[in-house]
Amino acid sequence: MKFQKSGEAMTSKAVVFGAGMVGSVIAEDLIASGFQVTVTDRSDAALARVSERSNGAISIQQADCSDQQVIAALASDADIAFGALPSWLGLDALETVIKSGTPYCDISFMAEDPRKFDQLAKENGVTCIVDFGVAPGMSHLLCSYAVHILDECHRLEIVVGGLPVERKWPFEYKAPFSPRDVIEEYIRPARLVEHGSVVTRPALSECVLMDLPGVGTLEAFNSDGLRTLCDTLDVPFMRERTLRYPGHTKMMRVLRDSGFFSEQSIVVGDREVRPIDMTSKILIDSWKYEQGEADLTVMQVEAEGKLADEYVRLCWDLLDHYDSAEDQSSMARTTGFPATAMGRMVVDGTIDIPGVHPPESFGSNTTVVTRLLAELNERNVSYIKTLEPIL
Repeated sequence: MKFQKSGEAMTSKAVVFGAGMVGSVIAEDLIASGFQVTVTDRSDAALARVSERSNGAISIQQADCSDQQVIAALASDADIAFGALPSWLGLDALETVIKSGTPYCDISFMAEDPRKFDQLAKENGVTCIVDFGVAPGMSHLLCSYAVHILDECHRLEIVVGGLPVERKWPFEYKAPFSPRDVIEEYIRPARLVEHGSVVTRPALSECVLMDLPGVGTLEAFNSDGLRTLCDTLDVPFMRERTLRYPGHTKMMRVLRDSGFFSEQSIVVGDREVRPIDMTSKILIDSWKYEQGEADLTVMQVEAEGKLADEYVRLCWDLLDHYDSAEDQSSMARTTGFPATAMGRMVVDGTIDIPGVHPPESFGSNTTVVTRLLAELNERNVSYIKTLEPIL
């Protein structure tokens, strides 16, 4: 990747909150496409890695992103801000950026509904795009696009997972972001849509085996990935499942049901400890990717419905791998690049709609969808579309 030095024909200033694997990819993609970029994080080591990889082209600032004064100051000095923070920091950062008057593109998997700040964003004339990674993100956009293409859409199904290429005992899993955010997938009740009504299932429930081309047999379990899709799309059946190597789901159920993911404090010696904090701390090392360790991202977005006089299956498939040339993880690439693509469209005026917008808001905008898919394809993140009749 070619990096530009600060001050060389840069036209827009961007700030990235979070210097982890995804935040660093966002910053690198922005600097390569002509932005002046500042990344902030409390981790000196993460910031040093960002600076070293960009040969100093990316400015770094050590700060605590839970401090809303920090968020406000940096956002106010930028043309656009990007959020790559842990989920529990997402909502406060969103509100602060909106009040600063700066457009925002965020990938945080926050538990709260970010649309609570829609009116605030409109009052401040700010365009905010939330949940725009791979899933949620591209998964939601493609679901909405399918509804736009089909005359009638009766079913939407998302299966998605990020996995290490090499399976290692005991977990056969690694996380390119905060283990605490991964655990959220294992404890949040999963919202599904059945017969037009929202229903819930326990996380990790209804686990099934699936054979996926290029990957093999994986297990898929219910997870709370539909989020805003539950009330933005009028489709009678919708579900998202998370993919893992076989055996992982059972292990996570054991930890969850034994109390290791509990947020209720317990007394250990003379200290109070939340089990979920202890578990997350332990898993940071077990789930951490080593330098150069390969991962993959697999996703399938499937729609069924009527097109003209035929009942059809419309599907997009993604299978992406670690980029060894750029030393970028697949999950970071497939999550970060959609965010930067949307951010570029906000900056150049292609998207100028004040408010807080989930990804599916843009599914009927063929200009946005076409450009987004083209930019991803240029970065070797390709969604393969198939359309076939169901006999």
